[in-house]
Amino acid sequence: MDLISLIFPKTCLGCGREGKYICRLCIDRIPFLKQLCPYCEKAALDGVTHSKCLKKLRLNGVFSVWAYEGVVRTAILKLKYKFAKEIAKELSEYMAIYLVNQPIFPKNSILTPIPLYFLKENFRGFNQSELIGELLADQMGWNFNSDILIRKRLRRPQTELKGKERRENVRGVFAFNSKHKLTNQPINKSFLLFDDVYTTGSTLKEAAKVLKRRGAGEVWGLTIAR
Repeated sequence: MDLISLIFPKTCLGCGREGKYICRLCIDRIPFLKQLCPYCEKAALDGVTHSKCLKKLRLNGVFSVWAYEGVVRTAILKLKYKFAKEIAKELSEYMAIYLVNQPIFPKNSILTPIPLYFLKENFRGFNQSELIGELLADQMGWNFNSDILIRKRLRRPQTELKGKERRENVRGVFAFNSKHKLTNQPINKSFLLFDDVYTTGSTLKEAAKVLKRRGAGEVWGLTIAR
């Protein structure tokens, strides 16, 4: 154990037990989710978009691991708003343990975190989705690229909005980074858009449109919680 850990021991955000920010007992209390079609929101095996719901510019599916409650919710909020970056490693490790037995994503997929607006990222010092996503991609053996998409403007936080307001708030907010040419990547044309929490799916859906318009093949959403 290093000196910092001796002076400031890690304690579980759920129960206060020393050793980790997220102990195994607390994470095991959070239910894994039954997956839904991201468009009709009815049950769907592995979160695959139903064939009747799938259109040209739509997500091929969305997979969310846990319910947004308990220690998972606390960990995400601490990571986003208290700048506790060490939590990212533990979240990614628990996700990898679960996802390794869920071989639903296309081979050679590129994990792409949902970008923050540059001013917000500069203030926070990191993008939480990028931080966790890069660790997760490394553990899962996925490709990773964090600058395929850019966020063009700062909008109101999605947490302040509901339903139609969320869809309007993210419309046109993402752009493809012009230095990338998807059509020149015949093998790596499938993408996993990674975000922390899925609510209405407006953010993932808008980002998927941008990638598909530029020639991406399958585009999936992957989130920590819903």
